[in-house]
Amino acid sequence: MPVILPVKGVNPQIPQSCFIAPNATIVGDVILGENCSVWFNAVVRGDVNSIKIGDRTNIQDGVVIHATYQKAATTIGNDVNIGHNALVHGCILKDKVLVGMGAIVMDNAVVEEYVIIAAGAVVLENTVCESGFLYAGMPAKKIKPLTDEQKELLNRLPHNYIMYSDWFR
Repeated sequence: MPVILPVKGVNPQIPQSCFIAPNATIVGDVILGENCSVWFNAVVRGDVNSIKIGDRTNIQDGVVIHATYQKAATTIGNDVNIGHNALVHGCILKDKVLVGMGAIVMDNAVVEEYVIIAAGAVVLENTVCESGFLYAGMPAKKIKPLTDEQKELLNRLPHNYIMYSDWFR
């Protein structure tokens, strides 16, 4: 069974429509939207600040979502895809974002709508990733505008993960 624990009397809020893998961990001040999925070995740790996650967001295997004590909460929008082993920390991810496998998004960064953060990229503190672009590198830089195919991928992926999670119900 997943580890779902209160911290300082605050329980995670998880709708029945969400899929939580048996070895995922969700603790503290965490609010999940409808039809989210938290996959194997993912950790969503709302112990030192709040974590709010919108509808249809998928948090893939090995992801860590955290925040910074008294400084930076984490807010994640609707239809966000967070790839395997990514780290999302004290930042804002708006709607229709893909954080690639192994990428890192740090405190007070803002990733606007329709952005892809490439696998392995590092989005430094206080960075603003402009809507409609691919960001890559260490530190992450704006590389090129998203293609229509990439935008369609951002629209399609959340629904794929709803389907995948249904396989485990």
